[in-house]
Amino acid sequence: MEVTSTPSAPSAGLSQSGKTDIGKINSDYSTFLKMLTAQISNQDPLNPMKSEDFATQLATFSGVEQQVKTNDLLKFLGAQIGLMSMGQMASWIGLEARAASPAYFDGTPISISPNPAATADQAVLVVYDENGNEIQRQSFAPTTEEIQWAGVSDSGAPFENGLYRFEIESYSGDELIATTKAEVYSKITEAKSQNGETILVLEGGAEIPASAVSGLRDPV
Repeated sequence: MEVTSTPSAPSAGLSQSGKTDIGKINSDYSTFLKMLTAQISNQDPLNPMKSEDFATQLATFSGVEQQVKTNDLLKFLGAQIGLMSMGQMASWIGLEARAASPAYFDGTPISISPNPAATADQAVLVVYDENGNEIQRQSFAPTTEEIQWAGVSDSGAPFENGLYRFEIESYSGDELIATTKAEVYSKITEAKSQNGETILVLEGGAEIPASAVSGLRDPV
């Protein structure tokens, strides 16, 4: 179990990209001044530019400069907040998270939180292996209460260890009215930062964003 971070945090001040942006601003500002000087030198003496026009150009460039600096600062703050969030997620490691994701079967029954359509009078749990092949269908009375998938085939033989995905088909009479992903409980083994988002690694290797978790509990 570990907490890892893919991007490294800036050591101080702005990020390297921010330094590059500021350097570009300085270069552009120098070019802007040269162009403005050339513009003044070559203006029509009978129709010179008004001082207001110069002020407008300077204000426009200054606004762009400030916006670039603000954007870079926001990127830096966003990265810091992402790292803080990942640190908070460290306390989740070892807990079981409920999410609509594949679950690892190791011979122990998997807890499933179905969410059939409210108007359904029949429901079917559909099980897929990690290759996307349907391997089992089990009917159950529509309920939002937790159910258990034992991982045993219809002939009584246990399925192989591995990742399995679950869907709930809701029926009204013989009509299929909804198909939804079932939420399952899986143990969290790692938290990592990826592209500014905290990613949780579940037992068996499945990965989900922390925002996808709808519940937490101690291991059963």
